[in-house]
Amino acid sequence: MGIPVTIEELISPQILESTRIEYKRDFNPSPIIRTICAFANDIDNVGGGYIVIGVEEQNGSPLFPIAGVAKASIDGTLKKLREYCHFIEPLYEPVVEPILYHDRTDGADKYLIVIWVSGGYGRPYRAPKEVTANQSYKYYYVRKFSSTVIASRDEEKELFYVSSNIPFDDRECITASIADLDVGLLRNHLKEIGSDLYQYALQQDALTIAEDMKLVSGPAENRKPLNVAILMFSERPENYFRYARIEVVDIPDPTGTDMTEKVFTGPIQRQLRDALSYLKNYVLEEAVIKEDDKAEAVRIVNYPFAAVEEILANAVYHRSYQINEPITVRITPASIEITSFPGFDRSITDEDIAAYEIRAHAYRNRRIGDFLKELRLIEGRNTGFPNAFRALRENGSALPRFVMDEGRDYLSVIIPVHPYFAPKDETSPKQKAYETEIKSVLAEKPLTLTELALTLGYKGISKRLSDTVKAMEKARKITLVVDETTHAVKYRG
Repeated sequence: MGIPVTIEELISPQILESTRIEYKRDFNPSPIIRTICAFANDIDNVGGGYIVIGVEEQNGSPLFPIAGVAKASIDGTLKKLREYCHFIEPLYEPVVEPILYHDRTDGADKYLIVIWVSGGYGRPYRAPKEVTANQSYKYYYVRKFSSTVIASRDEEKELFYVSSNIPFDDRECITASIADLDVGLLRNHLKEIGSDLYQYALQQDALTIAEDMKLVSGPAENRKPLNVAILMFSERPENYFRYARIEVVDIPDPTGTDMTEKVFTGPIQRQLRDALSYLKNYVLEEAVIKEDDKAEAVRIVNYPFAAVEEILANAVYHRSYQINEPITVRITPASIEITSFPGFDRSITDEDIAAYEIRAHAYRNRRIGDFLKELRLIEGRNTGFPNAFRALRENGSALPRFVMDEGRDYLSVIIPVHPYFAPKDETSPKQKAYETEIKSVLAEKPLTLTELALTLGYKGISKRLSDTVKAMEKARKITLVVDETTHAVKYRG
């Protein structure tokens, strides 16, 4: 079984948060077992972490040249590590792999031992302080920033809470089978992220690859793919998650005239990429403005791609795939509105939202998040919305609005169009006054066009009145109603 990321990414972390990687110069069993316990407890549901033995660190960063471990000591270290893991309760065994690393700083090849610790199904775990001492008492360990610490009483309670609530994407898809997984999608993912597993995967079947990527569960005689596996590595996830799709609706006119709709299906990472490509090519526009007092022209866009990308990717990451509603992207001349279900986590208060401090303390889909980070489709922890806000500010655009119901059953993020691209109201003051008079009359009671003309003092329907009423109805400034008694079509203000 292989490690799903390259050693280069672990030594120079760009995909994984530094809090998920710990470096050890030598094999010191007690702190290593405590850290394995903490990563396996995964109190923040971030996907566990990695321990790299043979790397000296300073302030959380590796020191070069890399120290490495003696080749002759590897077998003994692996045997001792497996033995000491039996001190963890309940039993937890991480994935351990010796790796040959070419150190460019001195040109030498070094052996390292990489320990991959994913969030365990048997959480919470506990371990003794010292595995080499005769101790019976064991502690629950958690990660705080880049350190492994004993869990406080409140953190112990939280551990038991999160342990009883395995994220949906990490559960078995009971109705699916291994045959639903596409071996090409699995291999392409490994190739795209540069995983050492890729060459090995070329010779393996879907089940073996999925097992190495920890995408299956259940006993050997009845292996089942996890929900994340079906969502990301099956060509037809909609067979099991009916509305796992993105719908993009372009409404150039309030009446719905010339409305277009695009539906993106398939693996969710492909949906995201295809939807973003469509928006980039067909919706986003750029303008170059030359100002007299500046040598360089100013470039602005109706919507910064970085903002749209972050917000749509956030919807794919944080939506609930148990709710039978798609992600919708509604485009009008005034805004792009991205809606997903449910709304923000309760850990984000109304005050946080008002202050644009969108920082969740729990993650709905930790495995989906890990894979999307590997593909560079989302940023690191809690940086998505800040990046979107920054892109909007740099473009001179207003910040988005967040709309949710009281129960936070849904979330709509409304990105306003840059003012330069906003629809212009070219109605003259005289015409505006005329429209106001019409609305005032129709506000009292619905009238037919003939009745409206007579009320306004005309002998008949003038062309100006007819054209104005049609334009107002098209712009939804007034509405059409049908009289229940006479069945006559009337206008209401």
